[in-house]
Amino acid sequence: MSPNFDNWAGAPQKRLESLHRYNEIMAGRQCYHCKQWVKQGEEHDCWTTTETALTQDLSGDLQEAWERLRETAVDFGDQRIYASHKSVMFSRKSCYFFVRPKKTFLEVCVFLGRTVKAPQVRRADRTSKSKVAHMIQIRHRDEVEAPLTDWLREAYELADGLPPNGDTLRAKSTARSTTKQKEKKVARRTVAARKAKGDNAGPVDA
Repeated sequence: MSPNFDNWAGAPQKRLESLHRYNEIMAGRQCYHCKQWVKQGEEHDCWTTTETALTQDLSGDLQEAWERLRETAVDFGDQRIYASHKSVMFSRKSCYFFVRPKKTFLEVCVFLGRTVKAPQVRRADRTSKSKVAHMIQIRHRDEVEAPLTDWLREAYELADGLPPNGDTLRAKSTARSTTKQKEKKVARRTVAARKAKGDNAGPVDA
């Protein structure tokens, strides 16, 4: 509470000293994230952490799931993996997924260019015009498999501006379908031409 300097009876020098002490105490800021009061000039970064600090207290099953999840992502190729606040981020030009370790599960958030509806997806929220965040809970290493690994690969490619696997597969499927249709048309025309040629042929002289 601010002191009432108007009603404070005392020498001007004492009033000035009291005001200086009050300003020294109040100077600073409250951290938006952790709500801690940070004095003026004091260094504070509650977001700085490490992978080890975030994962060292995980249970055996969660530790194995985390290791398999990280290895899967590393196999995709070049990327940046770093710890931030309470999560481990996996990023290319932008973050394509992150892992938030919990006591009983790993909360995985995958950013895709489409909305996926599957039993593994607990929630899907659109974060921008081009990305949808999918929240998934992992409790065992055996859960780090398709379709989760396919979604991670799709997110990895999307984060670098490449066409996701899903679109690539659909494009290839469409191309194969178009080729087959053309082949069928050519075959039908060939059969029709041969039949017409046989019908137009005159009787054979004895």
